[in-house]
Amino acid sequence: MSKIEYSVQVRLVSDLAASKDFYEKVLGCEVNDFWAVRDEFALGFKLLQAVEPGDVQPNKKGKDQAAAWDTYAYVDTHNDLDQLYEELKAKGAQFIQEPVLTEADWGAWKEFSITDPDNYSIGFGSGKKD
Repeated sequence: MSKIEYSVQVRLVSDLAASKDFYEKVLGCEVNDFWAVRDEFALGFKLLQAVEPGDVQPNKKGKDQAAAWDTYAYVDTHNDLDQLYEELKAKGAQFIQEPVLTEADWGAWKEFSITDPDNYSIGFGSGKKD
């Protein structure tokens, strides 16, 4: 079977220039005419100008979901997650969920979410305390 090396999510956006600016300056992506990627394609997007404003359709919340996500990315540890939170906060990210720690019988999950200019939600989480 062939191996997939990476993938990018396609985003229809209302203002391509504003989206490219956000993904580069706030999210820290390398942005060009083909993609917006970070950490060697660990997080990647294909940004496309929408034809009509109604074509931009971020996900709605799922059943029992506190916040909708259009993308969910994982980091290694809670410490890495805290560093990412501080980095995004310093760059002016708009948070729709501040960091939340959830304890379970298997361990602890920590996560937060930000939003882009078109209200696409990007969640970040980690399940390792150390």
